[in-house]
Amino acid sequence: MRILLTGTSSFTGYWFAKELVHAGHHVFATFRGERESYQGIRRTRVEQIHNQVEPLWNLDGGSTAFLELVRGTKFDLYCHHAATMDNYRSWDFDAIEATKKNTQSARDILSALVKNGCQKVIITGSVFEPFEGVGDVDHRAFNPYGLSKHFSFEIYRMEAHRLGMRIGKFVIPNPFGPLEEPRFTTYLAREWAANRIPMVKTPEYIRDNIHVGLLAMAYREFCESLSGQNGVSRAEPSGYIESQGAFANRVAREFGTRTGRNLEVQCASQTEFSEPLIRVNADPSARNHRDWPEEIAWDDVCAYWTETGKFGC
Repeated sequence: MRILLTGTSSFTGYWFAKELVHAGHHVFATFRGERESYQGIRRTRVEQIHNQVEPLWNLDGGSTAFLELVRGTKFDLYCHHAATMDNYRSWDFDAIEATKKNTQSARDILSALVKNGCQKVIITGSVFEPFEGVGDVDHRAFNPYGLSKHFSFEIYRMEAHRLGMRIGKFVIPNPFGPLEEPRFTTYLAREWAANRIPMVKTPEYIRDNIHVGLLAMAYREFCESLSGQNGVSRAEPSGYIESQGAFANRVAREFGTRTGRNLEVQCASQTEFSEPLIRVNADPSARNHRDWPEEIAWDDVCAYWTETGKFGC
């Protein structure tokens, strides 16, 4: 397929692009800046992926240049993965402004795609959204970012339905793996590298941590299976569903086995419960993708942290 993918420089976007290319698809990857403008871990991802895709530089979603692209080029599938995420865990995150940016020119984009024969669009969702995943009874949003993702999908769904398109929603839980931004596993690795015992402050939260390679396999399969008929499809891949304390100990075992170290974690007595106690996806990806090399995936995670100097052997 000829796939137009936004958000390729992100952690998950990089892995999605890599998996789609590996499966033989032609990925047109949009980047908001020029190649030289990216810094840090995002620059590393851009440098590793740009020669595997057809890069489209300095192309912001919804811009005049973006509209010219979709009006003049035929695609089989539009994967809208980019989203406003700056300071996304803060309660000061502007959900309305983020929704506006995420859905800029949505009607014109989808109309142009349909005119050129594209009948399918996939929007990335988040388990942080209201009414996603399973767990708490009231299904509230984790934060304003989650709310913006919900609003953004609903706008795209409305426009897709009006145009007779098939729209898919791919709900992401808590990904981890090589080339991630600082996250939970990053913290664990850095503490062990400094010969400290990491403290898990929210060990009672039940979460859904999924290796990004397995997540990418689920994304590629969703792209390939999406029909061109009007309607809505969903994918809700899950990984390790367990408490954050149990997951931290899982990481300690996997890393310890590969490095010959006895790694420990310390779990605090959790008193802060501002987020839902349980929020996970329901579709077990490891069972659905039995060819996923779990042991090799953990090898790669450990090797990445070792090579980048964030984990000591």
